[in-house]
Amino acid sequence: MSEPVLTWRDLPIRDDLRGLSPYGAPQLDVPYLLNTNENPYPPSAALVADLAEAAAHAAAGANRYPDRDAEELRKDLAQYLGHGLVGGNLWAANGSNEIIQQILQCFGGSGRSALGFEPSYSMHRLIALATGTTWISEPRSADFTLDPAAAAAAIERHRPDIVFLTSPNNPTGTAAPMELVEAVVDAAPGMVVIDEAYAEFFRPGTPSALTLLPGRPRLIVTRTMSKAFAMAGARIGYLAADPAVIDALLLVRLPYHLSAFTQAVARTALAHTAELLGTVDAVKAQRDRIVAELTALGLDVVPSDANFVAFGDFPDAHAVWQALLDRGVLVREGLLPNKLRVTAGTVEETTAFLDGLREILTEENS
Repeated sequence: MSEPVLTWRDLPIRDDLRGLSPYGAPQLDVPYLLNTNENPYPPSAALVADLAEAAAHAAAGANRYPDRDAEELRKDLAQYLGHGLVGGNLWAANGSNEIIQQILQCFGGSGRSALGFEPSYSMHRLIALATGTTWISEPRSADFTLDPAAAAAAIERHRPDIVFLTSPNNPTGTAAPMELVEAVVDAAPGMVVIDEAYAEFFRPGTPSALTLLPGRPRLIVTRTMSKAFAMAGARIGYLAADPAVIDALLLVRLPYHLSAFTQAVARTALAHTAELLGTVDAVKAQRDRIVAELTALGLDVVPSDANFVAFGDFPDAHAVWQALLDRGVLVREGLLPNKLRVTAGTVEETTAFLDGLREILTEENS
């Protein structure tokens, strides 16, 4: 008799994890991958050579543990961000998700709560629950914006230990005006995390919460090198905050959590900042093209400060998603009711998406 097939649900996992599903977007082999907000431009041959040299240098000392505090990388990150920051204001980890996890391990946990304004980045909620932190959801307006007074009132009502505010917001692309950020920071009794994973794609005149860091020791601004820096495969996230925040995070970080190879890759990428960020304007141009052309098609389009665009409304969003997939274009579904989200790609990728969507809409209307 064959053994019964065991699933994870048969194991003695925590009860509060049983209702959850693993995070992840579909990974399919199609010509146009526009569902995970990656930078479509691969590193240049010169950067690849420098990355290989940096990795080889790190490999020569692989018998030793890496710098557990990543001090040189943190200095490089501070220099990149500017705003008067120094290495002691920066902390790095394996992607911004590990940064979020460390924040929740340190300032959240059993008997504590975290509040987010949804729809927003789902990993805030998932990591909160995984760390035993009670998650509190407050809704955004119908246009996905937030009224500063309403946000402050929600914080006063719940008194959370941590508040998450994403700017630009994922999956909508909307940025948080500075008056909203200030209202949230002023109202919060505990820590405030401003997730700026897509900050390099801000439209002109959109400010960063980095300007608010001086004198606000409970404010944290998180960033990533996965998007604008085209280093999604390297898994490098970081935060800027008062040095006391970094000292607190040392209590929960795993020993030597950031490998010598990751540190070497990150520092090499930062040395090529001008080259890597040179692709940002090209991506923003395609984002603005998508917004303009989808609006002209009569679709409801959410204004975007990120490298993606949310659009709809569709009676059957999944059918449109499938029709695009049938044409070799993979976009993201299931994040917003009746809407899809598309990453701004190269000119060719964006054209394939727009042409495919026009065909679908024409067929529906014929």
